[in-house]
Amino acid sequence: MAEQEMVLARIEKLKKDAKAGGYILNTDDDFVEMLAEGMLDNAERYGIESCPCRLYEGEQADNMDIVCPCVYRDDDLAEYGACFCALYVATPEDSDEQKQVPERRPKPEERRKAERPQGGPAETALKYPVFRCTVCGYLCANNQPPRVCPICKAGAERFEKFM
Repeated sequence: MAEQEMVLARIEKLKKDAKAGGYILNTDDDFVEMLAEGMLDNAERYGIESCPCRLYEGEQADNMDIVCPCVYRDDDLAEYGACFCALYVATPEDSDEQKQVPERRPKPEERRKAERPQGGPAETALKYPVFRCTVCGYLCANNQPPRVCPICKAGAERFEKFM
């Protein structure tokens, strides 16, 4: 179990990042605490703060889509008013409702089929490689991805080479 001080610090960071990004956290403090503790436990187990509501499968690279905030958050919020684990909600009132958000995450074999090969003419024609934030879609042309996405605050590990 994650230490209480770490959990409280993680909750404060979640609140700060949500506010900066224009997102709303679930208003049930006990629920948010349970999710934050699960994220920290997963960070200790797997090296990434994967969503405690989803099954970690395979290698770390296969699970980057479920690092909180997951890449499915915005679609879930738009369609159901809450993300899969209900950490993020569309309105504070959505915290009170028990929403059943279906799993958007493709099965591992489907994720592998969807991977795009890297390289090719488009990549070599640019002066810098382009990195895309897999959470919000922000694009950055530079030698390295930014340490933190300026839009959604996701870490550099959440960027992929786009072109």
